[in-house]
Parts: sequence; C-alpha cells; structure tokens
Amino acid sequence: MYAIIRTGGKQYKVEKGSALKVEKLEQQPGEKINFEDVLLLSDGGKVYTSAKDLEKVTVTGTVEAAGRGPKIIVFKYKSKKGYAKKQGHRQSYTQVRIDDVKMRKTVPRKKAAEVEEAAVVPTEEVTENV
Repeated sequence: MYAIIRTGGKQYKVEKGSALKVEKLEQQPGEKINFEDVLLLSDGGKVYTSAKDLEKVTVTGTVEAAGRGPKIIVFKYKSKKGYAKKQGHRQSYTQVRIDDVKMRKTVPRKKAAEVEEAAVVPTEEVTENV
C-alpha cells in the first residue's frame, strides 16, 4: 500500500516505514505529524483518487530530524557590463519517517449535539417602544 501526499508544494510517494526529506515543518524531532493532503492511494490492485475516498485516508509520521541541505552557489554574470554577483544558499528540511498509511472504513460523523449547536444561530430580539 502506498500513497501520494503533497507537502511544501511538492508531491511524495510514501509507504509505511519509508523516510523522506520534506520542506521545513514546525514540528520538533520526536513529534507526530498527520499529512492531510493525500492525492492518491494504491491498495494492492485498487487505486483511489476521488475526494470522497481520499478523505478517509490517514498518513501519519514521526519527525526524525531537522537540518539544512548542502550549500549551492548562485552566480549571476553579465558579460561586458561589469556585473557579477555571487550568492550562496542552504535549504532547510525536515526528515520524516512514515509510520502508517491506512484507510478508514467510514468518515467520522458529527455528533447530534454538535450538529444542533451549529444549526442554532443566536439572534437579537428587536423590541419597539410603543
């Protein structure tokens, strides 16, 4: 079973137990993370792509480390103009280990009390002085 998730503007193919480096995340090493943006799920011979099916999918992982990638040099040059600019860059990343990729049987429904509270909107009473 594998899934395609989107995080940091990029897409990743993940399986249970796989490790990947993604754009820097807010979580600290050792914390759990849920990836909400699932684009595809493949379970053996079945492939799920509809939004209705994908809202049942949960991809969870553990943040292992945070760091910075190798330094790259950006050099801009315009010939015969006397323009040269040298700049370095190191991209920050977060290393994540995927703990589980699973699909729930049903989507959890809101409790009746939550639905009733959401439906009741307080209104102001207008009183007229006669």
